Amino acid sequence: MLPISLEFFPPKTPEGADKLRAVRQQLYALKPEFCSVTFGAGGSTQDGTLQTVSAIMAEGVPAAPHLSCIGQTRESLRERLAAYRAAGVTRIVALRGDLPSGYGAAGEFRYASDLVAFIRAETGDHFHLEVAAYPETHPQARSPQSDLEAFAAKVKAGANTGITQYFFNSDAYFRYVDDLYKLGVDVPIVPGIMPISSSTQLMRFSDACGAEIPRWIRLRLQSFGDDTASIKAFGVDVVADLCEQLANGGAPGLHFYTMNQAQATLAVLGRVNAR
Repeated sequence: MLPISLEFFPPKTPEGADKLRAVRQQLYALKPEFCSVTFGAGGSTQDGTLQTVSAIMAEGVPAAPHLSCIGQTRESLRERLAAYRAAGVTRIVALRGDLPSGYGAAGEFRYASDLVAFIRAETGDHFHLEVAAYPETHPQARSPQSDLEAFAAKVKAGANTGITQYFFNSDAYFRYVDDLYKLGVDVPIVPGIMPISSSTQLMRFSDACGAEIPRWIRLRLQSFGDDTASIKAFGVDVVADLCEQLANGGAPGLHFYTMNQAQATLAVLGRVNAR
């Protein structure tokens, strides 16, 4: 089986923290290589991010906080990196991030490649750096080629691995990896996988982040209406097939966007393993 990694977001309440702890215990059966933990716009939940990362590491699993540079200063990032080192963190997901609403200026950094270069200058090779990749092109990119060049710039600055935005078309992923290879990029590009458990949630996320839902999947999901059992069963079929295509095509691993839920990810990988 391919190496697996899992993504969580920091819970906002003690009840949410208890629930996420139970979810993690279920998902640890998959023996994840590491778990990543997101943050809010402008890094607004970074304290919660570190708390969740520390909890995961205390459970014996490597964890990687997401770190954004938009709205940050060199000094604020220096403090954050020192806190991560002190906590024993050795892996970071380095991102540009989005400005929270109401912010006027972007801070001292404009691009994720600037953040990667800063982390390398400050900490050398202490951190394994993951960066975002977009097989279907970043929604704010000027062109597909400029987006490929932006990823190449992150690798040149010192990124170790790419994790993609989720997608449902394996051809987009394999073409993207080939195009990067032609630019001299040969770091692992790990596909991001979004299990399907709610059609409305999936449509909302996809419209927001620019991920393409193929028309046949969208229409099938819409045809199920409020039949959640059919939506989940169909979702397991579609995503398990995608994982098999990626594994057979040589993908270096699978990164699951769990949405702090266990069942959909377990069902997908249970189907893949059963085959």
